[in-house]
Amino acid sequence: MQERPLQGIRVLELGNYIAAPTAGRLLADFGADVVKVERPGTGDELRRWRLHAGDTSMLFRTINRGKRSVVLDLRSDAGRAAVLALAAEADVVLENFRPGTLERWGIGPAELEAVNPDLVLVRISAFGQTGPMSARPGFAAVAEAYGGFRELVGEPGRPPSRTGFSIGDSIAGLYAAFGAVMRLLERERARAAADGTAPRIPLDARAIDVALNEAMLSVTESLVPEFSAYGQRRERTGGRMEGIAPSNAYLCGDGRSIVVAGNGDGIFRRYMEAIGRPDLGADPALASNELRWARRDELDDAIGAWTAARSSGDALDALDAAGVPAGPIYRAEDVIADEQYAAREMIQRFDINDGAGMREGVAMPGIVPVVGGRSLPITHPGPDLGADTREVLAEWLGWDATRADALVQEEAA
Repeated sequence: MQERPLQGIRVLELGNYIAAPTAGRLLADFGADVVKVERPGTGDELRRWRLHAGDTSMLFRTINRGKRSVVLDLRSDAGRAAVLALAAEADVVLENFRPGTLERWGIGPAELEAVNPDLVLVRISAFGQTGPMSARPGFAAVAEAYGGFRELVGEPGRPPSRTGFSIGDSIAGLYAAFGAVMRLLERERARAAADGTAPRIPLDARAIDVALNEAMLSVTESLVPEFSAYGQRRERTGGRMEGIAPSNAYLCGDGRSIVVAGNGDGIFRRYMEAIGRPDLGADPALASNELRWARRDELDDAIGAWTAARSSGDALDALDAAGVPAGPIYRAEDVIADEQYAAREMIQRFDINDGAGMREGVAMPGIVPVVGGRSLPITHPGPDLGADTREVLAEWLGWDATRADALVQEEAA
């Protein structure tokens, strides 16, 4: 198997749902040994989210690929003791409970640092570990609203909508994984340069603290600076992007839609030639992006009339010949059949038992970013509940089969 950048790093994941597990997936994708701790009986609630058959969803299998599952009850003395023992052998601990939960269970930063002073702790929550809202619960949908993101999604004049995925959790997971790797790099540099004189920073003060609302705020570009500097409030623009024209999605005669980004000055003139409207391309009142934005409805009407009269394939061929950036709006089946994804092994297939039977050749998105020209191979889809408990206790803690079996039976009782 190809050597991966995080080979040898051990990660203990104490997280449910999507945010912390996304961070764990990213670390596992690149070689970390990620052990996911799940509650007895039900495991991570994600196992039953969007469940179409059986007992484990494809959502869980995707978000938790490459990991190992251990069943421990964090509310029991034996479970907490085992978690602290595993943390002593880990490089990173990931968690996304409400702030204060680990502390109440007796496995907070103080206890973790006592067993492992070099540990990297990554914490994800709705509003962060500090501040007046830190104790409040909240899923990504709420965080997207607080972060200013949700206000800009949807059509003007209608209530805000949401994206089709848990984008707040996913972005927070990206930041969490980045934070973990950043701290690991810092730790290695400190070890290389250690002279024993540097003061030690407590674990709670050097923990990576990712707030879902702040993660979403961070991707809103100049939303806040524009309001602060000019009093300009961004509004929902549907398929458009505020201040950029023409750039939108257009319905074609075959019922499929395409996206066309023809907002560059030179591109715009070629674009108008391609749709049979050279008059618009030559109009000095449309020579700049600012001028085009003022007439965006007129431009979209002209483009929409052109696309409606031809199939999506014919429209894309004409735009490609004119050097205008455009593309189809893919559905799942289009992604699976795409040659570009295939060339970079961004679709990988597995036989997966969902609890109701074997699903053969299930397509799964590949590993991003690419290393060496193609996606690294996914090691395995998300594990069955508790499938690796005995193995992990033996590998990480050196427990024999009798001791591991005793804990497994106690946790299942």
